[in-house]
Amino acid sequence: MPKQPNSHIANAAPTSSVPTGYDEDRMLTYIRLLDASAEGTDWREVARIVLHIDPEREPERAFRAWATHLARARWMTRKRNELRQLHDEWWG
Repeated sequence: MPKQPNSHIANAAPTSSVPTGYDEDRMLTYIRLLDASAEGTDWREVARIVLHIDPEREPERAFRAWATHLARARWMTRKRNELRQLHDEWWG
């Protein structure tokens, strides 16, 4: 049975220097976090809707999960852009 998107959100996103299986499984989550950030959505609403963590019951966990997953989403975007640029330089 395939995993459901957001089936489990860790308390903090990975910090590995390479994308992980967790990252791959959370691509939709990362996209939703980036979209919400671009729209200026309050982090508490994002934690509740995207990460499925209640910021009123678990404020520290919700904030940490939101902040680290958003940072990871931004990192993944930068990495993708770096790889694309490197590819273009090598293969034009």
